[in-house]
Amino acid sequence: MALVQRRVSLLFTLFLLLLAGAVIRGMWLGTVQGQDLRGKAVAQQVQEVEVSARRGTITDRNGLELAVSEDSSSVYANPFLIKDPGSVAGQLSPLTGIEYDTLIRKLANRKQGFVYLKRKLDTDKGKAIAKLKLPGIGVMDEPRRRYPQSWLAAQVLGTVGTDNYGLAGIEQSHEKQLHGTDGKRKIVRDALGKPISLVEQKRDVPGEDLRLTIDATIQERVETVLAGVGQTFRPKGATALVLDPRNGEVLALANWPRVNAADPSSAPTYARQNRAVAASYEPGSTFKAFTVAGALEERMIQPNTRFDLPPVLQVADRKIKESHDRGYVSLSVGQILAQSSNVGAVKIGLRLGPQRFDKWVRRFGFGSSTGVEMPGEQQGIVPGWRQYSGSSLGNLPIGQGLAVTPMQMAAAYQAIAMKGVTHRPHIVMGDPSPARRVVSEKTAGEVSRMLEGVLGAGGTAQEAQVPGYKLAGKTGTAEKPDEYGGYSKTKFVASFIGYAPARNPRLLVAVMVDEPQGEIYGGVVAAPAFEKIVSFALPYLGIPPD
Repeated sequence: MALVQRRVSLLFTLFLLLLAGAVIRGMWLGTVQGQDLRGKAVAQQVQEVEVSARRGTITDRNGLELAVSEDSSSVYANPFLIKDPGSVAGQLSPLTGIEYDTLIRKLANRKQGFVYLKRKLDTDKGKAIAKLKLPGIGVMDEPRRRYPQSWLAAQVLGTVGTDNYGLAGIEQSHEKQLHGTDGKRKIVRDALGKPISLVEQKRDVPGEDLRLTIDATIQERVETVLAGVGQTFRPKGATALVLDPRNGEVLALANWPRVNAADPSSAPTYARQNRAVAASYEPGSTFKAFTVAGALEERMIQPNTRFDLPPVLQVADRKIKESHDRGYVSLSVGQILAQSSNVGAVKIGLRLGPQRFDKWVRRFGFGSSTGVEMPGEQQGIVPGWRQYSGSSLGNLPIGQGLAVTPMQMAAAYQAIAMKGVTHRPHIVMGDPSPARRVVSEKTAGEVSRMLEGVLGAGGTAQEAQVPGYKLAGKTGTAEKPDEYGGYSKTKFVASFIGYAPARNPRLLVAVMVDEPQGEIYGGVVAAPAFEKIVSFALPYLGIPPD
């Protein structure tokens, strides 16, 4: 009997110990781990998803769509609700294009209650996935960006990331306007993983549309012309832009090599760069027009002032030569500009002196951004006059020793074309900025007449002609700085900037070709491109001959 009682007592004690352990375990789960377990339970049944707003449409000046948003499907998963990740991965892999092993890792990771599997699939594939009715797998509508014109103006438009935020170009600079306001949804599922409700917690608000000053027809022609330059001269790259000098509207802005806006990552970094604003270069002889304009404003020269020019001019430790060998000559200011004399331009710069030369360089806008509505605009590199060395005025007046952007050059040439005033270049439709006077109407007119001579007999671009129209412009051929100091003897930038009609400008065109092969001179490489662009654009826009 005593033995039986002892056994009963032992069993009762063991029962009490087990009961106490269960109570302690329950208290532990209910208090210490309760919050974590409740979170996991909720994660299996409730998911909050951000809903991307539909971005605004970007069009050209005539309403042609350049960037639009369209419907797409995004696939997501709740790993807690997936019992057989292998089977689910096998069904989703061919539809999503994701490798089986990658899907397995995502679907088997139970540390997450929500994970995107694939963003922005074609809607037909999204519908096919939804029809499978796989537990723990969901499909939701989401807008994605599409560029209907593919390659056209790709560097201008820029790109959009997976989360619908602009990463480059107009998409980035006007992100706030284009993006809109994202929304939020709450998806509630039952214990079996089936959706039982979708609650719109915050409604998304679409972005605003944007109309550019770009004319798609002119843009296409400019890109075609640059492609021809690329094929003929095999340069590192080329840039061209077309402005309406009356108000600063950018009618075309092209870079070569072209980039597919739908797949920008496939292009090299250099090609994706919008070099019209993001690349600085030494302008060479196109800069001589500003040297002459400054000296005219200071009344240190007249258009017919003559200079005796030796074959070589010594300035401190620098010898200034012409692009072609010649003997002693006497040239007027107009002839110096038309024939692009380095020695003559430096003599004019020496008359100005450091302070006055620096004043006019900055008056034309160099060393400051133009304010055009595109990200990544560079200010260029312009040394202050106190930084000048003894030889600085031997290279600055001819466009060496300082760096500018093509957009800065186009903005500055507006002042010469438009009787001394310039507008801020802009690429988004809206009211133009007020005109800013740079030089007097008299000075602008005198320089403009000289620039007509560049395309006349004896000028450096005399072959660039458009029947019925008088043109004005300037060639440039600049040695590129060598990475080891000094200037390269094999790498050049060829350029041309001009406008038409010369006496009543409606178009201003700048062309810059980086490291052309075979030929290097602006009059041979860039001026023909200018001619092809204006010969198309003038009749296209209905601009009458002179």
